[in-house]
Amino acid sequence: MKVGVIMGGISSEREISLQSGNSIIENIDKSKYEVVPIVIDKKEDIVTKVKGIDFALLALHGQFGEDGTVQSVLQTLGIAYSGCGPLSSAACMDKDVTKSLLKAAGIRTAPWINVKSLEEIDYKKIEEMGYPVVVKPTHGGSSVATFIIKDKSGIEEAIKAGFEWDTEVMIEKFIKGDEITCPILAGEMFPVIAIKPSEEFEFFDFTAKYKDGGASEVIVELEENLHKEVEKMALATYKALKCSVYSRVDMIVTKEGVPYILEVNTLPGMTKNSLFPKSAAGRNISFSGLLDLIIKESLKENR
Repeated sequence: MKVGVIMGGISSEREISLQSGNSIIENIDKSKYEVVPIVIDKKEDIVTKVKGIDFALLALHGQFGEDGTVQSVLQTLGIAYSGCGPLSSAACMDKDVTKSLLKAAGIRTAPWINVKSLEEIDYKKIEEMGYPVVVKPTHGGSSVATFIIKDKSGIEEAIKAGFEWDTEVMIEKFIKGDEITCPILAGEMFPVIAIKPSEEFEFFDFTAKYKDGGASEVIVELEENLHKEVEKMALATYKALKCSVYSRVDMIVTKEGVPYILEVNTLPGMTKNSLFPKSAAGRNISFSGLLDLIIKESLKENR
């Protein structure tokens, strides 16, 4: 089977995507697959460079990769691909849509507002949510242009920074707690990973995510009742957002043990520092074994 590893892209996460793609190429079982690296530099590459492949293994992150557009093109071309379909990819990429769907399904997520211009900022609503708040691009990823704002004076500047990356910006109540991530493959939750940024970082931002030693990420055994609630919420989120094959559900757990859904990644990172491969290792699944499972489960999808 000729597997094209699709990486690069045109989003703010291009460099991470290239790392993911190269990591996949290093680890994939070359005795099973003929592997072709495909670097996307411009949008039309997704049409011209995929000719002749049997399967697209997506290592793209961010817009034009994780937002359903590439998935739609591959589907139109009749090329099987890894991970979620166009609808859930788009819904999970737009954090405002994600949270609206979670709220409709009765799944706990922090209060938020979404703005498309500076004129739309509703300081009264922000006051009602209570400071501090997190300001971030609605369609962003990897914590690019993400800020914790402690009072009204910092709001406008943070939103302006968000608009440099996106057309919409989200203002969300900051929930203090421990960040965990719940990888799900084929409707089953893998071992939970706890994320603790090192002391130099206020939260799990871009640098903490990708710097060696920027954060400790370890598989954790949650207290039994909390584990049950986290698993129930993660699987309910996966279902509510119509995810398929694999996704990673990120949560924050308060010191009182109350979990909140942060966001869902439909194409989780696959670098050497990434969380999904670490979780799979907790199940004694090697990186190449994880890639085999992703390909196998993706081929079962009736698109």
